[in-house]
Amino acid sequence: MKAIWNGQIIAESDQTIVVEGNHYFPPQSVRTEFFIPSSTHTTCPWKGIASYYTLDVENSQNKDAAWYYKEPKEAAQQIKDYIAFWKGVKITE
Repeated sequence: MKAIWNGQIIAESDQTIVVEGNHYFPPQSVRTEFFIPSSTHTTCPWKGIASYYTLDVENSQNKDAAWYYKEPKEAAQQIKDYIAFWKGVKITE
């Protein structure tokens, strides 16, 4: 699977985990040079507190377009530190 934004592959892996229709990419599969930590946090009732990254590709930013769970609840332990995308990031094979 590939995550593509602004014409750039920002993550690629054959080891994604699909949860609620979202592909979660292993942390080692992302190109960290495109990720800027965000101060945004949201809460999922069963996964826990999500943290976000803003994507920065070719001097364009996509605020909070990637998220992950640093300390997920028990039911979501399999996606700990895995990264998922939205806000126009294309997920393709």
